[in-house]
Amino acid sequence: MLLERLYDEDLSQASYLVACQDSGKALVVDPRRDIADYLDLARHHGLRIVAVTETHVHADFLSGTRELAAATGATAYVSGEGGEDWQYDFPAERLHDGDTIELGAVTITARHTPGHTPEHLSFLITDTAFAPSPGYLLSGDFVFAGDLGRPDLLDEAAGMQDTRFEGARQLFASLRDVFLSLPDHVQVLPGHGAGSACGKALGAVPSTTVGYERSFAWWAPHLAADDEQGFIDELLDGQPDAHAYFGRMKRQNVLGPALLGERTLPRRVDASEISSGMASGTIALVDTRPVAAVHEGMVPGALSIPAPGKAASHIGWAFDPESDDAEIIVLAPDAETAARIQDHFVRVGIDVLGGYVTSLEGLQQSVPQRVSPADLDQLRSSRPEAVLLDVRNKSEHSAGTIPGAQQLSAGRALFHRDQLPAPTEGAVIAFCQSGLRASVAANALRRAGHEVIEVDGSYAGWSRWQQEEAAPARG
Repeated sequence: MLLERLYDEDLSQASYLVACQDSGKALVVDPRRDIADYLDLARHHGLRIVAVTETHVHADFLSGTRELAAATGATAYVSGEGGEDWQYDFPAERLHDGDTIELGAVTITARHTPGHTPEHLSFLITDTAFAPSPGYLLSGDFVFAGDLGRPDLLDEAAGMQDTRFEGARQLFASLRDVFLSLPDHVQVLPGHGAGSACGKALGAVPSTTVGYERSFAWWAPHLAADDEQGFIDELLDGQPDAHAYFGRMKRQNVLGPALLGERTLPRRVDASEISSGMASGTIALVDTRPVAAVHEGMVPGALSIPAPGKAASHIGWAFDPESDDAEIIVLAPDAETAARIQDHFVRVGIDVLGGYVTSLEGLQQSVPQRVSPADLDQLRSSRPEAVLLDVRNKSEHSAGTIPGAQQLSAGRALFHRDQLPAPTEGAVIAFCQSGLRASVAANALRRAGHEVIEVDGSYAGWSRWQQEEAAPARG
């Protein structure tokens, strides 16, 4: 048997290739839409991808199940569990609890593990040539290393109401009836690692075991004591903000993401085309340089998406393809680099990258507005209508913020502009922890017409300045 993990650092997301090497048959679980890595891996091992599946309707990225099935001729499988309201709306074989996919001597068994979502499946893997019972669990967003999939995303991302409580009860039952019924030796391979917004305290290790989680997970004492309410209370407390684009991911994944097919390299664009396109709103320029370089000068109206980094997450925060029909042009040294950035963008359904520019020379540039921590109070006094905006997560804001700041995370700011002053009514003074998230959010809002002033050094810089100011008094 072959079992390989393919991990996307951008979205903190794991896909898996499972194969029987004797038969040459392979299954891919939870693929991304940019499918070259799966095709290359199968080719490297001399395998045929005959099946593709996913654990659930994802909220944080667009599934590549349809894309990979179309490219390979593989059979697509999706969950048939969860009731009528949770059915996929594209052709695929439906899997129910206990159904199996056979790959020669390898058996993959679907188990219904609702809680994170009602239709969620986990997959038990048995290498029948080696052992009579499962040795691995692909747990998707059910169980992570040290944490569990959050049950509140349907409320946060899909606009539903109070589904978090039923989801939490389902999660408790899935742990009790499925997960804890497994032997301690079963290795657990989750769908996400640290940095994902699909849980609040995900571990950075790639795997865990049933026994380890049974002994040491935060939820284990609640299950041991059959304390459902205590479990629910602790599970729901302190979940991070859900990014606004998650709702679009849910809708598109239910319908089936558009097929990309064979993609060509982005075309090279000159400065004159960009200038006229930005003026007419038909082009959105993406500045991929580090934040420090952007702060020295950038094209007004451009987006700031340091790449590759978290390019998928950040473009999802800064560009809404449902309300913006502009073509994206990225700053990149060559077509191959632009194509790699495009790989990140299509993971969140930003399919409109049409070209690249190698330099900003010939384009008007200006220095984005910033304010030093020392001058922040004076600025706020002179402009009382301005809103001081903390674009970090709720938990970060609660742990400490600049006095008077309101919180609206960077992943929600562009989509909840009703919580901000209208462009003609006042400025936004933005900060995050170190400056990156604030730059992404600030330039998205600037492109939408807002005046945004960034706090130089963000919260970390303001905190250092506060300590320096207090030092003479202590002396």
